[in-house]
Amino acid sequence: MTIAATAGGNVRTRGMTGEERKVIFASSLGTVFEWYDFYIYGTLGAFLAKYFFSNVPPNVGFIFALLAFAAGFAVRPFGALIFGRLGDMIGRKYTFLVTMTLMGIGTFFIGLLPGYDSWGIAAPVVLIGLRLVQGLALGGEYGGAATYVAEHAPQNKRGYYTSWIQTTATLGLFMALLLILGIRTWMGEAAFGDWGWRVPFLLSGILLIVSIWIRLSLNESPVFQRMKEEGKTSKRPLTESFAEWSNAKVAIFALLGATAGEAVVWYGGQFYALFFLTQTIKVPAVTAQIMIVVALALGTPGFILFGWLSDKIGRKPIILAGFLLAALTYFPIFKGITHFANPKLETALASSPVTVIADPNECSFQFKATGTEKFTTSCDVAKSALVNLSVNYTNEAAPAGTKAKVKIGDQTLAADSPDFAKALPAAITKHGYPASADPNEINTVMTTVLLWILVIYVTLVYAPIAAWLVELFPSRIRYSSMSLPYHIGNGWFGGFLPATAFAIAAATGDIYSGLWYPVGVALMSLVIGFLFLPETKDVDITKT
Repeated sequence: MTIAATAGGNVRTRGMTGEERKVIFASSLGTVFEWYDFYIYGTLGAFLAKYFFSNVPPNVGFIFALLAFAAGFAVRPFGALIFGRLGDMIGRKYTFLVTMTLMGIGTFFIGLLPGYDSWGIAAPVVLIGLRLVQGLALGGEYGGAATYVAEHAPQNKRGYYTSWIQTTATLGLFMALLLILGIRTWMGEAAFGDWGWRVPFLLSGILLIVSIWIRLSLNESPVFQRMKEEGKTSKRPLTESFAEWSNAKVAIFALLGATAGEAVVWYGGQFYALFFLTQTIKVPAVTAQIMIVVALALGTPGFILFGWLSDKIGRKPIILAGFLLAALTYFPIFKGITHFANPKLETALASSPVTVIADPNECSFQFKATGTEKFTTSCDVAKSALVNLSVNYTNEAAPAGTKAKVKIGDQTLAADSPDFAKALPAAITKHGYPASADPNEINTVMTTVLLWILVIYVTLVYAPIAAWLVELFPSRIRYSSMSLPYHIGNGWFGGFLPATAFAIAAATGDIYSGLWYPVGVALMSLVIGFLFLPETKDVDITKT
């Protein structure tokens, strides 16, 4: 594989000036605000499901809310194409000023949007539309910020300086969680659930003004400015990036061998972990958010550490190590989270396993496309009820025509019996399945330690990724070339992780089965990255 920017040339190794440090600070701070805007939606998913998808059962509504969250990720690659092209043609600075403005406006109007009870189907439609605006904006933001910082940084410190940009996604989540916790505590649960959940969205208007003011004070990237003065900017950045095989193959390998794996580790270790705590093992939301916040605070310095280390030993070994560790340990870590956060659930799963005994031909996939379909067969009725109760179950085939039964420990219930809807919850409770985690039994220290380990994996795969992507592509098409694989990886492979994992768990009845998705993708990226992507820490990115 030929890397467009090769070692040699005019290499800057001096320390950064005060102006360049300002670039790092302003770019990072603005990006933190954008990630905050993007992630308050995910953090408040349960409230958005209640207000905008109240026409479907709660578990389906929550999956729909996750899919609306994922809609913003779905369009991120298109934002990368639109704004990447603009960034390579007119400049880095003005392009991510536009993206930031779109993000702030989209977030602010989500805070004003009436719910389903007021607007009917128009409410979720407009919500999804605003998520699409956010996704398009974020698709243009990251590539611009990472490119802008890298093109200001000395060659031997690109990993270190771009790692500050890498902290922004986690700091944005940290900021969203902390602000939501503060507002929730101050207002009380009733007021927050009624209307207070809108406040974090509305505050984005203030953050937008601050972000624009900060970024207006920045100058254009020196690399882009020199290209512009020399007339070397690309007239066809998308064609050069993706229609010419020498560059397109690098983008493909960057997607499959780097950003896809990085994305599932990032979203698995932070967002899916939060949803797993609150939705699957029923840890109270405030307790779960506090533990995530502490884990993020303890783990965030890892971004800077591994960014700095990547300047010494390379980007590739650090990122691949993160893929391997995640693939090997995700299952034991998430089972450990259940053990420490909801021991009664773990005991019930072991001592009183639940089995659905049914004719396989009567059993449907439990996640429906519209949420309006009815579960009519006895197997569907049984599985739907267990999914609604968040109870783990296994499947046992019965002869054709057999009516489904649910076996809980030593008790068996017929799914077609008239009192099944009442008898099942009673039997579940009788056999030790808790309605929620007991706050007095949650080992917050050990649970937080496991969450911290997940965040460390995030820092391993994410800290060097910006420098790696920047160094893979020539400066004339860098914004476009790195943005698309990054946002397909993070937007599609990562953004759909929570909804995909929950749908897999709902279909199989195994609360851990959704982990096969991030584990499988991480292993794929480990192999492809090892075989087909080069080390790049010594390349000269000033080459056009």
